[in-house]
Amino acid sequence: MQALITLAAFLVTLGVLVSFHEFGHFLAARLCGVRVLRFAVGFGKPLFTYIANNKTEWVLASIPLGGYVKLLDGRDRQQKITAADQLEAFDYKPLWQRSLIVAAGPFANFFLAVVLFAVIYISGAPQLPAILKAPPENSVAAKLGVLEGDRVIGWQSLPSSNSVPISGEFEPVPSWNALRWILLDALTAESGFSLEMQSPSGNSYVKTFLASDMPQANPENDHILALGVLPKSLPLAEWTDLKLGPVDAIGFAAERVWLITKVSVRLMAGLFTGNTSLKQLGGPFSIADMAGKSAQVGWQPFFAFLALMSISIGLLNLLPFPMLDGGQLLYDAWELVAGKRLSISVQEQFQKVGFLLLISLSLLALFNDLQRYFSP
Repeated sequence: MQALITLAAFLVTLGVLVSFHEFGHFLAARLCGVRVLRFAVGFGKPLFTYIANNKTEWVLASIPLGGYVKLLDGRDRQQKITAADQLEAFDYKPLWQRSLIVAAGPFANFFLAVVLFAVIYISGAPQLPAILKAPPENSVAAKLGVLEGDRVIGWQSLPSSNSVPISGEFEPVPSWNALRWILLDALTAESGFSLEMQSPSGNSYVKTFLASDMPQANPENDHILALGVLPKSLPLAEWTDLKLGPVDAIGFAAERVWLITKVSVRLMAGLFTGNTSLKQLGGPFSIADMAGKSAQVGWQPFFAFLALMSISIGLLNLLPFPMLDGGQLLYDAWELVAGKRLSISVQEQFQKVGFLLLISLSLLALFNDLQRYFSP
């Protein structure tokens, strides 16, 4: 039964995220007057095909590991663009419309993440309070005198030129989950911050973590553990309920997506600088495992997982690699600066390089999965 739930959650995850990403491309293309020849979810042999009145072929294929939108495009050597078709062809559209169509897929993923988080906050989400446990010995928090039972009630980022917190300017911290992402933001940016704390007796005080105190980026270390700001386990009855109105929920969700995106970008950049371990790359087994576990806990954890995965897919597709949306946007940037397009032959050569890069990353992620789940 657990295996069936994991498989179903995995298929739903891929289906929802891929469909929404491709629908972003589809919608932008139609708004710009580009003909969409095919909208496909999955690869391989078609299981279901439907041809709409606008001549778009909708396909559900047998291998649910991706999808694509095929546009009327003169760059495709298999397509013959007649003079009558040019008004609906992608490559005949102005640069800003072509860039909009390409960028619409990743940004649809960010939009979906905002919607998913907002639904969670509107329904009411149980939140672990930001009450801290005793910090590990030699951690930054331990050296600053943080004690078990202290509660974080406020947060303030410190300007690089000023190590003194501004009185009365603390932002409220509603839960540990919110605090965790704020801490990750500060750690990955290597910036200082101040925490407004409240002791179990009700006394308030401030602890300041200077930028120079931040643990150095290292792929082998847990930054949160080295910082020492860790949550205390509490029974569910002592958790708080975060429930917001629609407008506030959308605003809070947008802030959360922006924060997660910033942290994710820095962690992804760390893969190339050596600050993030390549062992953290996960493949299909990791995704299936996390999807199954979150789905078994409840729909809210599953929606949160979908939101995080949607952000990851949006960012991955914005990487400046050929064969990804970011690679096409890089071509568009070249066209904007140079005043001319890269030739189709040059783009095809870049596509081959991009294919090798993506295959290499995919194999590395799969190898990590095999090591993680099947090693004795």
